[in-house]
Amino acid sequence: MAQGVGRAVVTGTGPATEMGAIADMLERTRAEETPLQKEIAAVSRSLGLLVVAVAVVVMVAVVLVHGVSGPGDLVTVLLLGVSLAVAAVPEGLPAILSLVLALGVRAMARRNAVLKDLHSVEALGAASVICSDKTGTLTRNEMTLTRVVTASGTAALSGTGYGPEGGARVVSGAHDPVLVEARAVLVGGARANNAQLDGSGGQWTAQGDPTEAAFLAALPKLPGAADAAAGFSRLAEVPFTSERRMMSVVDEETGTGEHRLFTKGAPDELLARCSGVLVGDAVEPLDAARRAAAAGAAEALSAEAFRVLAVAARCLPGTGEEPAAGTGVLDVPAGDGLEHDLVWLGAVGIIDPPREEAGAAVARARAAGVRTVMITGDHPATAGRIAADLGIAPPGGPVLTGAQLDALTDEELVAAARGTAVFARVAPAHKLRIVAALQADGHVVAMTGDGVNDAPALKAADIGVAMGITGTEVTKQAGRMVLGDDDYATIVAAVHQGRVVFDNIEKFLRYLLSSNIGEVATVFLGVVLAGVLGLTGAADGTVALPLLATQILWINLVTDSGPALAMGVDPELDDVMARPPRRPGDRILDRAMWLRVGRVGLVMAGAALLTLDVLLPGGLVAGHESLELARTASFTTLVLAQLFNALNSRSGTSSAFHRLFTNRWLWAALLLGAGLQVLVVHLPPLQAAFGTRPLEPAHWVLAVGAASLVLWTEELAKLLRRVRAREPAAGC
Repeated sequence: MAQGVGRAVVTGTGPATEMGAIADMLERTRAEETPLQKEIAAVSRSLGLLVVAVAVVVMVAVVLVHGVSGPGDLVTVLLLGVSLAVAAVPEGLPAILSLVLALGVRAMARRNAVLKDLHSVEALGAASVICSDKTGTLTRNEMTLTRVVTASGTAALSGTGYGPEGGARVVSGAHDPVLVEARAVLVGGARANNAQLDGSGGQWTAQGDPTEAAFLAALPKLPGAADAAAGFSRLAEVPFTSERRMMSVVDEETGTGEHRLFTKGAPDELLARCSGVLVGDAVEPLDAARRAAAAGAAEALSAEAFRVLAVAARCLPGTGEEPAAGTGVLDVPAGDGLEHDLVWLGAVGIIDPPREEAGAAVARARAAGVRTVMITGDHPATAGRIAADLGIAPPGGPVLTGAQLDALTDEELVAAARGTAVFARVAPAHKLRIVAALQADGHVVAMTGDGVNDAPALKAADIGVAMGITGTEVTKQAGRMVLGDDDYATIVAAVHQGRVVFDNIEKFLRYLLSSNIGEVATVFLGVVLAGVLGLTGAADGTVALPLLATQILWINLVTDSGPALAMGVDPELDDVMARPPRRPGDRILDRAMWLRVGRVGLVMAGAALLTLDVLLPGGLVAGHESLELARTASFTTLVLAQLFNALNSRSGTSSAFHRLFTNRWLWAALLLGAGLQVLVVHLPPLQAAFGTRPLEPAHWVLAVGAASLVLWTEELAKLLRRVRAREPAAGC
């Protein structure tokens, strides 16, 4: 209310209001943890137990095999246990994980998807259902008048949005009469109108009712319509009400001074007030046949999911019926006195057209195994038509309404949601039930919303997506992601980026764990098989180990963080959108992953111990080098094996040579690691600190050759895996 006096009737306050009910629903809704958060928590518990077990087992094995002859040996064993504990735990994992997720958030922000929680990046990649609103997300949120039906036929208008681009063509009926009648319809609709169009800055926007703005945008598409509409000035208005379902204006025609009434509204309301119909440029009586034809044409438009409005007009006679100029808004009784004996001009079909990119995005999501579910408050026919146009549901597919949802139990809704892609005429509580039903069926759900009433559903969903342009502040606070452009295609792009991030997380986990297992297995097997390898100890009787504690820490320093971080920004190697999403119960570190990292770790340990055995006197292969030099070569082999393993870990199926040089950061990390290893072997101060000896070229050849076994054995395993899966050997 701008001014004047009124009375407000309070029917409820606080929790008793609709806003209070939404706030209560939001308070009772629990935000779900992302799949990655659950997985990292499980991995942390497992690794904690594993670290303690490994350290204890290895220390006991050392004592049993070598014995402890003094305090020096005891300190050595304890230091070894601590070093192995450090080696077994990928201590750089939290920092690397946070940095990789942060880089993923930055990449998504560049695509207009702003994430508020780092872990939501990965959760998006696991999404199996995207529940999307229709208006503004799947459609342009620009009502467009595309059909005009008159007594003589039908005209179709091209173009979308509120810009003047487009034209008119006759679809059925005689050409000239249809265009004359269509022009009268557009002029009448544009005059009985309070909207405005703004084309400043080259972008056309609507101010006021979008449906009314559609009439204004249609005027330039039919020659002469805009000039005809400009030839009137308003004298008075009979406002629209939900009871009347129509509005009227009284205009004066420039030049003639003739007063004319223009009315637009629901077709059935206007037909009841019409006595004539425009045919060509003449008015003829609206007999029963013509009345039935007009009603049938309006129903046909409605069946095609158009929003249908009718337009009528009347020339006001020179009696006391017309209002005086400047009387402004007429009250309803006065308006009803004018709205009779109208001339039916025709009906229009208006629709909010789908976004051009939405159909392709829906198809891309479907190819990736991600269902799109439309949830809207619109009419079921309109929702079904848009869903069919976008490929969300087949033509004539099932549409479940809010009233039907109320009749279903939670178990019945779970079953119904499996085969339903369109929900119409839904309330906020319905959205919450739909999300719960999909989650109960094992889906990871992304839900979009813009209004305050959408907040509970966004909070309950695995990934709540708030609209950045049309969304309320409450919705943005409840959601985990905010769309900068309110575009469905942006959600699909974010799902793609989330899958890339998850792939990279899987890569560096595969790398870190297999490398750490290699270190632990080298020490453990070296101690257990000491007699077989010729690792019998020094002359003074101290404990002989395949690796020193400082060397283990050096391996962690050189090989863990750099390559792992580089793999976190690895470009997409395989088409991540060509495979289905992960199921909620799937674990990153599943049985197959543990078998793979265990196999690679054992190969690393075997390569390092083989080098040790070749160089040491005794053992399987009789060598002639000292323990210090053999240990240095074994130490170097393990470092190089982990660098080779970085190339292996980029994919679980594709060859390491597939797109080998696409990640310059990884190559920088590998070259840096190799360079530092050369320094620790040949630089005297580092030799003293890490117990190394200089290696001859033959020793380097042995170390590189043994280390490369990690690469070749994993290449063979990947090849067999591709053959079993009947996949082409990419890059080989």
